[in-house]
Amino acid sequence: MGLGARLRRLFSPSGPRGVRSTGQIRAQRGGYQSMLDREATPTDLDELREFVASRTGVEFYLEPETTATDTTVAAVAADGEWIRRRVGSARIASRLATELGVPLYDAGVLGYPAAMRRYRRS
Repeated sequence: MGLGARLRRLFSPSGPRGVRSTGQIRAQRGGYQSMLDREATPTDLDELREFVASRTGVEFYLEPETTATDTTVAAVAADGEWIRRRVGSARIASRLATELGVPLYDAGVLGYPAAMRRYRRS
């Protein structure tokens, strides 16, 4: 396989699921890992996909990488239910949001929706 084909395979969505491997996550985040945290995994991305598929009105809120935590996304449903998962980079979060057809906001700029603060897990 030539270099061009390998790069297309690595960076193009594989069917309807997009980024599917730890190698793809590492390649898009620059190949480094925060020393104080685990890196994002395909399982993290699958959990976000499942959340979007099973709830209505989901929006993504991007949270930047810190010295202790990898880049994360808080997925917030219309009723305020939410989950937070590692995604590896803003680029991966953007691709995932596009793949799933959900809006992606910068939590540092917009903050979080009021419904998220009001939501109480049963």
